[in-house]
Amino acid sequence: MPLYFAYGSNMDQAAMLERCPASKPVGIGRLMRHRFIIFEEGYASVVRDPQRAVWGMVWDLALADVPALDRYESLSTGLYTKVIQPIVTERGPRRAVVYVGRSAKPGTPLPGYMEGVVEAARHAGLPEEYVRSLGMWLPRTQIAAPVPQAPKVRPLWGAPSGTIRKSR
Repeated sequence: MPLYFAYGSNMDQAAMLERCPASKPVGIGRLMRHRFIIFEEGYASVVRDPQRAVWGMVWDLALADVPALDRYESLSTGLYTKVIQPIVTERGPRRAVVYVGRSAKPGTPLPGYMEGVVEAARHAGLPEEYVRSLGMWLPRTQIAAPVPQAPKVRPLWGAPSGTIRKSR
């Protein structure tokens, strides 16, 4: 059975086991000389970067599950391509199937997508520093400091007559 390196939503073990019930999680691994991005379609991908590494889950992918995973990754529409890449696992270097997005152009994650990826990465036991780095792709919904309220403006017809400036 081939190894599969999951770095996005397929790190979620429960969801992955629904899609690929005959496959088994092996542990965590790293794809060296790559970095994680959200590409323009709103999903996770990897791009080459000689200074970085992408952490993820390694799966022992059952051959019977390959068609289902290809469908999930929209291989037939060209959303992702499937490549074999060297990865580093707890048991040493291996070669694994990696799905790579069709574009290297960064985009914005689909609503709720990155929350699931970050939770799956944390649950998988990826290094906390790496999990925090994934957080940069989370939507910025909270404001660090309160925004001062703008002064309330009363409509001209409600203003006291002494406050209306007359033109000269």
